[in-house]
Amino acid sequence: MKEMEELYLSIINHLPDGIYFVDNERKIHFWNKAAEKITGYSADEIVGKNCQNSRLNHIDQKGRPLCSVSCPLFATLSDGKNRRENIFVRHKKGYRVPVSTNIFPLRKNGKIIGAVEVFTQNSPAVYEDSLVEHLADLAMHDPLTRLPNRRYLESFLEYKISEYMRFGRLCAVLMGDIDNFRHFNNHYGHEAGDRVLVNIASSIKGNMRRDDLIGRWGGEEFVGIYSIRKPEDGAVIGEKFRQMVFHTDLPYGEASLRVSMSIGVTVICAHDTLETLMNRVDHLMYQSKKKGKNCVTVG
Repeated sequence: MKEMEELYLSIINHLPDGIYFVDNERKIHFWNKAAEKITGYSADEIVGKNCQNSRLNHIDQKGRPLCSVSCPLFATLSDGKNRRENIFVRHKKGYRVPVSTNIFPLRKNGKIIGAVEVFTQNSPAVYEDSLVEHLADLAMHDPLTRLPNRRYLESFLEYKISEYMRFGRLCAVLMGDIDNFRHFNNHYGHEAGDRVLVNIASSIKGNMRRDDLIGRWGGEEFVGIYSIRKPEDGAVIGEKFRQMVFHTDLPYGEASLRVSMSIGVTVICAHDTLETLMNRVDHLMYQSKKKGKNCVTVG
């Protein structure tokens, strides 16, 4: 049996397509010779790492960072469906390589125990990483604040919903709306309003944890998506966010301007969809408005 396994691995190692295996946690257990050639990364550098920490930084043709937002491997692990994708992978030397991928599940006794990805370079051309990153940045970030935009947030939230349904990993969603922002713009001018948004974004960037994502939902609304250990953590996160916004100053002549934010926070639960989750947190945010603004409502 062992000899047959070694024979199979030898055959796989000599195929022209890149092949790797992952378990249910997306930990990489095999990386063949073609994968080394296409990406520049040896098996020693990749095997044992999780996909999202492998430095391959897959990006799809719409600019979405797949490893953290819309991973097709994770989707296959969740629903058992085969997938085909055209994506960009980052080579070890820094440029981008366009590849076609085929992903399918591995099963044992009827249960999914992992997945296989087969990838082939689909063009002899390679692309400057800076160009691809720039295009991805334009597609997924708000041009004023440089925070993730609504498209990015929705993709990440769908990923977190799938992660919760499969592994039970809790996630809190925050929606905040700057209070009286239209009046602020009318009184101080739209330039001052834009500076407020930029200053809040700078504070957000300085207080983000690695596994969280906070972005601009639109206008004066911000959305945060947080990994949490227990449901009670959502209220603490909401209050910290409120305080951070309230203490973000905007120099204005010899004075400093401040704004407040009304915030809603909810925790993902069974049967949630993107629509139900966002409707719930939006309702909670408006409850904070009704309470007198500059407060947090959790539900």
